[in-house]
Amino acid sequence: MAKLSQINTVKQVNENQCQSCMPLGGVVAFKGIENTMVLVHGSQGCSTYMRLMNVEHYNEPVDIASSALNEKQTIHGGEANLKKALDNVSRVYAPKVIGVLTTCLAETMGEDMDRILRDYRKERVTSGIDIIQVPTPSYGGSHTEGFWAATKAIIAYYARPTEEHKQINIIIPHISPADIREIKRIFDLFGLTYTLLPDYSMTLDRPYGGRYQKIPPGGTQTQDIARMSGARATIQFGLTCPDNLSPGLLLNQEYGVPLYNLPLPIGLQNMDRLVETLEKLSGRSLPDVIRQERGWLLDGMADSHKFNADGRPIVYGEPELVYAFSSICVENGAAPVVIASGTRNSLLMGLLGTLLADVDEHPVVLEETDFAAIDDAGVLTGANIAIGHSGGKFLTERRGIPLVRVGFPIHDRTGGQRVLSAGYTGTLAFLDRFTNALLETKYESYRELRKEEMGIKEGV
Repeated sequence: MAKLSQINTVKQVNENQCQSCMPLGGVVAFKGIENTMVLVHGSQGCSTYMRLMNVEHYNEPVDIASSALNEKQTIHGGEANLKKALDNVSRVYAPKVIGVLTTCLAETMGEDMDRILRDYRKERVTSGIDIIQVPTPSYGGSHTEGFWAATKAIIAYYARPTEEHKQINIIIPHISPADIREIKRIFDLFGLTYTLLPDYSMTLDRPYGGRYQKIPPGGTQTQDIARMSGARATIQFGLTCPDNLSPGLLLNQEYGVPLYNLPLPIGLQNMDRLVETLEKLSGRSLPDVIRQERGWLLDGMADSHKFNADGRPIVYGEPELVYAFSSICVENGAAPVVIASGTRNSLLMGLLGTLLADVDEHPVVLEETDFAAIDDAGVLTGANIAIGHSGGKFLTERRGIPLVRVGFPIHDRTGGQRVLSAGYTGTLAFLDRFTNALLETKYESYRELRKEEMGIKEGV
């Protein structure tokens, strides 16, 4: 196992944080449920921030309601505001599901959410509307934990003992809609029927429809979620998901559904693991189209390996993505020199130790970190390329380090929702983006570097 240079970066103040807030992740998870509206119990600024982040990344209208707490409610309690907000959401949007997410303010106030919602159900006619509450204070974690917590809460709300059936459960982490569609395509090619949760591949990346819709079509149907307890297996792409937040582990422990906890299918070996699992579950051999896609990836790896050897990547972002992209970098000869996440996740450390066991240079690993620490580590290790979301754009601006954008949020480029990295096809697309970023920097600067090596001064 590799000896990782872990640095404890817990500080009183974050300088340019690497992660987003916990309820924001919960919003994305609820957006993957059919006919659902999200209500944030907190100040109006919180919901405005979350709308902005999602709209800039997904380039779609994203409605998020708010209970609009202010100084008065902070002192006297926000029960009346929450009930009024629920009334308004029910009247204006007519949803089937309302996801209620609490913010730091509501949690610090000590709002008794169970009692408030229980009273609300008695006072109002709420038949036909499921209200699912998830505690998501930002001091409780990042948007990664918020996403997993909301997904688990959704399953816990609907799942009941049911007859066994032949479908497969697929539980995904926070990935792009393009990656969701690719994962569904792969399962379809193996002839498997499944329920994927949460499925925001249409709700947050929909075709042009001509008219604004308050709640767009798409998302996982609640009746399918209720049947997840009778599935013959769950495939969860969540190696870094803690046990207390694991939706797949809940289905396994409560209902006996076998759990296959796999890495995201980004990278050759990670995708191979998924293929082996699908062959086992489907009883089918590898479809020819996927065999061809694997061959193209191998060909692309051979083409780019000599260029990747010059890469010294910084990989940062959500733990599951960090592990996946570190995997493809190692496979193709560009072992990361800095690996960072804004989430504190001890599972990531153990996975990285195994992944990096044979690398020559031990990377610096930063958990619960910010970009000030990532910048320092990048300078220390001589990093020359970065992989992650738009928060790291300053690495290019300040250090001249090119950034290959993946993950969330991508707000300074268009098409963040369409960035494909999953499967053999997505891995090859990422590899091309990564390699070309290295080559572009090389060809832009090699003459200047050559002059420096020869001691030639400008104008001579």
